[in-house]
Amino acid sequence: MPKILLLGSGELGKEFAIAAQRIGQTIIAVDSYENAPAMQVAHDFEVINMLDGEELDRIVAKHKPDFIVPEIEAIRTERFYDYENQGITVVPSAKAANFTMNRKAIRDLASKELGLKTANYRYATSSLELKKAVLEVGIPCVVKPLMSSSGKGQSTIKTQSDVDKAWNYAVEGSRGDVVEVIVEAFVKFNSEITLLTVLQNNNPTLFCAPIGHRQERGDYQESWQPAKISKKDLNEAKKMAEKVTQSLGGAGLFGVEFFLTDDGVYFSELSPRPHDTGMVTLAGTQNFNEFELHLRAILSLPIFEITLEKAGASAVILASENSNNPTYSGIEEVAKFPKTDFRIFGKPSSRPYRRMGVVLTNDTFETPIEEIVERAKKIATLVKVNS
Repeated sequence: MPKILLLGSGELGKEFAIAAQRIGQTIIAVDSYENAPAMQVAHDFEVINMLDGEELDRIVAKHKPDFIVPEIEAIRTERFYDYENQGITVVPSAKAANFTMNRKAIRDLASKELGLKTANYRYATSSLELKKAVLEVGIPCVVKPLMSSSGKGQSTIKTQSDVDKAWNYAVEGSRGDVVEVIVEAFVKFNSEITLLTVLQNNNPTLFCAPIGHRQERGDYQESWQPAKISKKDLNEAKKMAEKVTQSLGGAGLFGVEFFLTDDGVYFSELSPRPHDTGMVTLAGTQNFNEFELHLRAILSLPIFEITLEKAGASAVILASENSNNPTYSGIEEVAKFPKTDFRIFGKPSSRPYRRMGVVLTNDTFETPIEEIVERAKKIATLVKVNS
């Protein structure tokens, strides 16, 4: 059976590893700390700094994987081209992983090369450049590190006095060795969606039903499927998603994010892997969840269709304090609710606002989606993460 080297072993990697185990794949989970969630369900694991190219080379040579599957951005992705030349399949492709590790590459590809509609944006490598960029794009605007995940380092500038604070916060939240930020004009959007897009080898590109989500501190709090969107906007989002994923190439599931505005659809961001908002698919909303779709596309297993089976929502369980031995209370209460499930990720430590689990709810399409989301949100507050 194929051997998969999973680079990044958080909760998304754990669900992917479980999906892979179910159909007999061998998983080696890699992360920067021991006992990461995916390591708990893998055949083997490695603890390395994935920004160290020599360390990456060492474990690739040691394990000789058939597939390299990145789960995070902070990896020395330029090494991926060498691995592809060695005959290893990088997921979705070396180009996709390399471009999307850095917001600059993917934004320039989308906006300048492919002509997708995006927010007006600039880059800055210092607080002085940031001040100039803010003047050009206007206030309010959003500042993000070029390399980060889960909203780390992201903030909104509302006045000129926010600039220095935004620069320092972005640098603190940045991953890797790139000290640069993207400054985006604030898009007045009505809602945000994630369009999970499945690029297949020798088969048509498929789309999941759109997923809506709400963010705080740049990180998702609740997501729901299906999201409300006009047929015109959905068709436009599909065209844009197919254009950018085809350009990146390879096979696998991409999480493509869009803003829905009065002025149409704006491309926002893209992840070449299962998306955190896509955890709602664990609520049984689809015939295959996003992790199963990613795996099947990688292995060139044909996916005949993706069907929406029910409406659903997810709500995150957050830690409120630091702990090196987190425990959980309230699980029994959650289990009492009908049409409800949950996941505890098994992270070995907690800190304020760290995502430690998720509550999942589902219902019929006749039930208002707002009601399903609110149920998930309320139930998630019953779980307490204790030190």
